[in-house]
Amino acid sequence: MNIFSGLEQIVKTDIALANYTWYGVGGNADYLITPNTVEQLTDVVKRCSENSIPLRVIGEGSNLLVSDEGVKGAVIKLEGDIFGKARFEEQTVWAPAGVNLSKLVLECVRKGLGGLEALTGIPGSIGGAVRMNAGGKFGDIGAAVESVMLMDNEGSIYERAKPGLVFDYRTTNITANIILEAKLQLVESDPDQLLKTTKEIWIYKKNSQPLTNKNAGCVFKNPRALSAGAMIDRAGLKNLKIGGAEVSDKHANFIITHEGCTAADILRLIETVQQRVKESCDIELEMEIEVW
Repeated sequence: MNIFSGLEQIVKTDIALANYTWYGVGGNADYLITPNTVEQLTDVVKRCSENSIPLRVIGEGSNLLVSDEGVKGAVIKLEGDIFGKARFEEQTVWAPAGVNLSKLVLECVRKGLGGLEALTGIPGSIGGAVRMNAGGKFGDIGAAVESVMLMDNEGSIYERAKPGLVFDYRTTNITANIILEAKLQLVESDPDQLLKTTKEIWIYKKNSQPLTNKNAGCVFKNPRALSAGAMIDRAGLKNLKIGGAEVSDKHANFIITHEGCTAADILRLIETVQQRVKESCDIELEMEIEVW
């Protein structure tokens, strides 16, 4: 019997995940599932649990490296009106997990809602951004999140809110596999000033990051009070290449890819950078990107 019998319209088999990540590398998933409703998602989660099928969630794939071997089990992608469209009520925004972060930032700026402009230039979905507390030198998303709706491995839905919901540097205490929605509390602001701030942040990032090359953002977390990029640069690793992967000469904490690059190339380059920084700075760099 087909495990996903009756759900054929939303289930694809043996799908290349390289088409769903910013790096554009990696193997296939056994199943790629795109639910149209919360009920369908609940059904899928329950069937995966009952049949011991590993379950993962993919957003925009902007902070993800998929191995060349691919992944076993099911990969869920939340999109469409139910999972990809934000709702506004005065200064409160309910943002489902599939909402595109960059588009939401601009929408809030146009509406005169401040609090997300610090995330300008950060790609990804709301679900991924909340889980890793996406941000940078200008701030992070956790400051605006009031609560989240989650789904556990049995398909049960529940809410977590501050102060029980904790955000730290590139991490949260969310353990649920699926983030359904984030409630954001923003502040009424001058749209023109917000737009000016957004442009300034974008120009800064354009000048300091390799935005025109394939990459997955910062590869390593910054050690406390230190810059991972500066340490990689100090170790003389800018432009270091392994296969089709290269340490960016514009920002050393970015790994860019060239034609023919494989996930194995990127992983070998990551390991080499970690080893060389350990030797030169006695610091063990922790990865910021997720590896499947």
